[in-house]
This record gives sequence, C-alpha cells and structure tokens, in this order.
Amino acid sequence: MHLWLALLQRPGRPVSRAAAAFSGRDESLPVTDSLPPEVRPDVNTGAGRQGPRGQKTGPRAAPTAGVGIGNARRSGKQSWTMTQQPLRGVTSLRFNQDQSCFCCAMETGVRIYNVEPLMEKGHLDHEQVGSMGLVEMLHRSNLLALVGGGSSPKFSEISVLIWDDAREGKDSKDKLVLEFTFTKPVLAVRVRHDKIVIVLRNRIYVYSFPDNPRKLFEFDTRDNPKGLCDLCPSLEKQLLVFPGHKCGSLQLVDLASTKPGTSSAPFTINAHQSDVACVSLNQPGTVVASASQKGTLIRLFDTQSKEKLVELRRGTDPATLYCINFSHDSSFLCASSDKGTVHIFALKDTRLNRRSALARVGKVGPMIGQYVDSQWSLASFTVPAESACICAFGRNTSKNVNSVIAICVDGTFHKYVFTPDGNCNREAFDVYLDICDDDDF
Repeated sequence: MHLWLALLQRPGRPVSRAAAAFSGRDESLPVTDSLPPEVRPDVNTGAGRQGPRGQKTGPRAAPTAGVGIGNARRSGKQSWTMTQQPLRGVTSLRFNQDQSCFCCAMETGVRIYNVEPLMEKGHLDHEQVGSMGLVEMLHRSNLLALVGGGSSPKFSEISVLIWDDAREGKDSKDKLVLEFTFTKPVLAVRVRHDKIVIVLRNRIYVYSFPDNPRKLFEFDTRDNPKGLCDLCPSLEKQLLVFPGHKCGSLQLVDLASTKPGTSSAPFTINAHQSDVACVSLNQPGTVVASASQKGTLIRLFDTQSKEKLVELRRGTDPATLYCINFSHDSSFLCASSDKGTVHIFALKDTRLNRRSALARVGKVGPMIGQYVDSQWSLASFTVPAESACICAFGRNTSKNVNSVIAICVDGTFHKYVFTPDGNCNREAFDVYLDICDDDDF
C-alpha cells in the first residue's frame, strides 16, 4: 500500500473501537469496530459481501452525491454514463473540505491527489478495497470514509467504513476502524472534524466522529436519489443543508444549536419551483447556493436571514449541474454542467458579471424581463461535454488573477486563470490517471 502520510498536516485523532448500540426503529444498525467479520454480529455485514436479509450485494453504479459523479445508469437513480475503460473507470470524484486535494473512487480502488501542484499522494488498490463507489476525505488527515460500489465491490453499498491509514498492519482489515451499516444504500457521506453525515435516499443520519461515535440526529427528507447534502467545515458554524420536503425547497439545520434527539423543524428556504439538483455552502456557512433540475439558474441565499442574495443565470437551455463551489473568500462562484462549460460568477462585486444586451434597450415585455434582469457569468471555459466534472477555485497567483480547477471523470485535469475583466485562459492540462506517486517509479 502506498501511504500519503507525507501530505498530512495534522494526523487524525485515534478512533475508538467501542461499538455504539442504538435503539428505536430506524434504518441504522449498530456501529461496529475493527473486529474481523467472522466475530461480528450477523446483522452487521456491511464490510462483508452481504446486504439486508443476507442477500448478496451485487455490482452497483455509484449514485451521485453532492458534487460526486455516478458511473452508470441505475434504475430509479439519476446518474451519468462514463466512457472510461472498465478497469480504470472513475465512479465518483470529491474535493476535500478546502479543495486542496481530491479523491477518486474507481473500479480499481481509490486514488488521492494533491491539487496544486498536481500529484498523486497515495492509493488503495483493488486487492485492498475492491471497486469503490464513494470516497470522502477528512481535510488532509489519515481518515477516509469508504462506500463500496462499481462492478466488483469488496464492501457493501449499505455501509460506510472508516479507513485509518495511520494504523499499523498489512491487511486491509487492520486499517478499517469503524463501520456504519444501514438497511438501504448509502448515497453520500460528508465529514467534519467532529461529525459524520450519512445520506440515504429518504433519510439523513448525523453521528459524533471520530471518537466514540454515537447517533446525534436523523432527518427524514424528500426523495433524494442523488444524495444531495452539504456540511459546513467551519469551526464556528455547524450548518447542514439538504433538500426540504416541499419541491424545490432547502432545509438548513444548525447542528450546534439543535439538541440531539429532538425533532425540531429545520429552517426552510423555498429556492426553486422544481426539485433541487445541486447545493453548496460557502466555507464559513453564511451563504448557500442551489440549482434546480432545470439547471438554468443558480440562486444564493443568506443562511441566517434566509433572504435571496442574488440570482445567477447559467444559460437558457436546460442542463444538469454537476457541481457548484465558492472561492475561499466567497468572492466568486463556479459551476459545471453536462453542457461541457464551467461558468465563473462574481459575488463580491456583481457588477463584473455580464448582463443581457436587452438591458440597454430599456423597458421590455414581461416575457423576456426575467432574462434582462439576470446576471450572466463573468467568464467561462469548456471541458469535454461528454465528461462530467467537478470544479473548484485554485490558489490566487496575484490580486487580479484567480484560477479555477476542473477535474473530469475521463481522467483529465484542467486549470484556467481569469481576470476581473472576464479574460480566461488555460494555464495547465494533465491526465491525472497517468500520474503515479513516487513509490511507483
């Protein structure tokens, strides 16, 4: 196994091996420690090959989760078909909390990359973890959350396993220190320094993490086949956002002020007329951005007052948004879609955004008034249209030059720099799947 401990700035805290038992009727089963499968309770088979009621867990396509990307068509789930070869196929992509790294779940295991400079920091091969559906990093620590998926999974799609790379041992079971098992597939995982959020299709669970994990909250949700959810990483704000029960609405929960075990109603924002398709919080958790299934508009709301701050227009044709991300200081926002275009919007100074040419005409009819009032992207660039991608902002090279990174499921890495006047040029291109870490040379 190839370690990426050289990357780590602070190691994760030791994970308790004590199991936590839950009571009540829900879809969660007991959290299990790193005992070998043969001595685990029969009901908790998430790290083995069995699903609910002892049925074999067959191959699955990883459903989309937040800005993650699925790899195949699956009944009842919205996902995207990949063009990769099966042995190198990417099932999902995720940035870590500060977008300095990204993790890649693949048919061949897991890869971890540093963004700037682009380099592979480590990987888990197929023999260790099988094909993976979802991977989530905890900042730059030694902890990874894994969910099985793809065509040859070693772990079940109904379980979240915590991999601690700092633990000694050559066998993969020595590295698996926690397991959260459910009766239905896990669609998304979000982590912060003190909590882990696990998303099922109609329910979201929140646990303390990583020491002595216990269930803090559970929320029923509207049908959520993409596992939409975002969790604020800030130490000052513990905000969770996910689709509300009403079509097009968002629910916001302050996990710090909500008492565990209570059923207090989360705050609701009526964001769209159709179902929410993408949602994202900025780093401090003060602004939430969302787009609907139509994909033409991105709306931003203040998480405290719930008031709409601005409405951004991606385009006029319907599109499926893969990703929305804020810059580190919330001055800009980027978004990617199945149109193969990554759009960049100004938030701090919205005068930089383009306006419709009709805005200079004066008063117009109500039918086109909505387009006249819209703010269009400051800049944009294209990636292969058939390849889903995630996007995020890179490190600023100067006061007037910013950059956006796009990571595509076809294995390509794109970096573009843009200026406040809308100039946008490619600065770097690479194929991250062809990059290996130092130990492979």
